[in-house]
Amino acid sequence: MQYLPNGMQMKEADTYTIEQKHIPSSELMKRAANACVSGMIDSGYDLGNILIVCGKGNNGGDGLVMAEIFKKKGYPVTVYQIHPSAGDEYPQGEYSIIVDAMFGVGLNRPVQGVYAKTIEHMNASSGVKVAVDIPSGISSDSGCVLGIAFRADLTVTFQTKKAGHILYPGRSYAGEVVVADIGITTNIFERNKSVACCYDKEEYWSFLPERRRDSHKGTYGRLLVIAGSEGMSGAAYFNAAAAYRTGAGLVEIYTSGANRIVLQSLLPEAIVTTYDSYEEEKLRELLDKADAVCIGSGLGTGKKAKKILRTVLRESKVPCVIDADGLNLLGEYPEYMELLREGRFVLTPHMKEMSRLAGVGIKKIKEQRIPFLEEFVQEYGCTCVLKDSCTIVSAEGEHTYVNQSGNEAMAKGGAGDVLAGIVAGLLVQKVPEREAAVLGVYAHGTCGDLARDELGSYSVLATDLIRKLSVVWKGEEETRHEKLYKNSRKD
Repeated sequence: MQYLPNGMQMKEADTYTIEQKHIPSSELMKRAANACVSGMIDSGYDLGNILIVCGKGNNGGDGLVMAEIFKKKGYPVTVYQIHPSAGDEYPQGEYSIIVDAMFGVGLNRPVQGVYAKTIEHMNASSGVKVAVDIPSGISSDSGCVLGIAFRADLTVTFQTKKAGHILYPGRSYAGEVVVADIGITTNIFERNKSVACCYDKEEYWSFLPERRRDSHKGTYGRLLVIAGSEGMSGAAYFNAAAAYRTGAGLVEIYTSGANRIVLQSLLPEAIVTTYDSYEEEKLRELLDKADAVCIGSGLGTGKKAKKILRTVLRESKVPCVIDADGLNLLGEYPEYMELLREGRFVLTPHMKEMSRLAGVGIKKIKEQRIPFLEEFVQEYGCTCVLKDSCTIVSAEGEHTYVNQSGNEAMAKGGAGDVLAGIVAGLLVQKVPEREAAVLGVYAHGTCGDLARDELGSYSVLATDLIRKLSVVWKGEEETRHEKLYKNSRKD
């Protein structure tokens, strides 16, 4: 697990390292400065004329030590140390490289005055831009721009990436991010569940269930997909096809009668059961047979859809993904939110849907997305996948997961339906809710990356994501077999 602390959490780790590991602050500063210098030299950048812009705090101290190191190595260095009462004194001239050592990860207010003017000068300069720890003006907590921010080509950060390096727009300001180990203790983050995280590739696949030789379709679960009002057969198809590609044993689609012929043609592997009016007893029978449920994609928000969702919330006793119109109905009828408190529900809202669910503006959510989502899941006892350019997953009492796979090519209709199907396909195979959400989001984004590599950023469709699922799962299966073979050879 890789931890992604915010500014306050990183400060706590610094303090712990200094006080409990007895590493002086001056030594950490020296290590940080050396790491930045090494990173810049290793990058191959032109170091013929270096400008280091320093603030007052530890970040500025790192910059001053960097200047001393560069001078000892024979590189020409200009240091500009900002004072809040100073005028517009930014040094004139052409610099091959400009180093931002103004603010560290603790910045939590808008950049103003001489600091803002200095960042304007730095961004307008032609030299290569390097940030120390995090670009000045980027919130390490949320990735938001605090008024104005330095645009780096390279960021050298210490011990671990911060949430602000990964969450947009901070991710686009940080450039290439290099993590330098300077000896700060991070194992204290393990017990602090408010610290966000991501995973190494091998860890994701530990969530994927094994396919046993001695098995049958019932082994891998019966998924009930409730999706697709009249004319919305595509949403139901994307749910069901993605779940099948993820390993679900049997998928039954409960949909509007108008969709039967299309769905039977598109996905003959699925059982298609239809409705024209609300039939409570029939729906209860389907729920009783299901090992997991996926509801909401293209369902509509009319009276029938409302009654169907209410029945699922009250009667279903198995894990359930709620997507799209299911979420819109929850937002419209907030009393239904009280029915989520049993821990088996996975919600998959995008920002606008989340705004309706919580009654909070999108801007406010983005400014505090990790603590906001942690508070939301604690209140309702569900697992929540907050979809965005950088999707996060939160579950009560667990580290919030920040996803790094995926890309702009996935901004197409149907992509969210595919994600809901993947997560449901994992749930029906008895993967726990949080792990299903995390692996589902990561695999979905990986499919998007593979599809973009093949088709470019403009032409990826939801069907391409489903097609790439076989590549993703097959790659993991081959990796597992290779590990088993190596271990058997060692024995």
